[in-house]
Amino acid sequence: MANENDGTQFKVAGDSSYRGLRRVLTYGTFDLLHYGHVRLLRRAAQLGDYLVVALSTDEFNAGKGKKSFYSYEVRREMLESIRYVDLVIPEDSWEQKVTDIKEYGIDVVVMGGDWAGSDRFEYLKDYCEVVYLDRTEGISTTQVKANLSTGPTK
Repeated sequence: MANENDGTQFKVAGDSSYRGLRRVLTYGTFDLLHYGHVRLLRRAAQLGDYLVVALSTDEFNAGKGKKSFYSYEVRREMLESIRYVDLVIPEDSWEQKVTDIKEYGIDVVVMGGDWAGSDRFEYLKDYCEVVYLDRTEGISTTQVKANLSTGPTK
């Protein structure tokens, strides 16, 4: 598509030379948001141009036997305030991943290293790249919850 004013050429979706944004997707509960979460999101964002976070809903967490300290709406608001995050969508089930990849044009799914080799994510390699990032050492939501009752570690 040409700009009539200066002759500059712009590539548009549908044009065979258009590459588009490299889209990255990650999943999580992101309860008690901490610096390990922020570092994971930053590293995930560095793998592309647009970061989508699928945030576990309260109902989905309940089905997994988990209860978040903060509601889905509060966790979504916190994630949306992080500059690395472009879009937050609800994660309602384990089965939605392929649909998410197709609907949002995902190129890379990123998960914490503790999921490496898991059947929950390995099959996604048929649809996009899957990258496992090591968690930030010395911090986890489980640890934060424990520290709230015993005091911080030194």
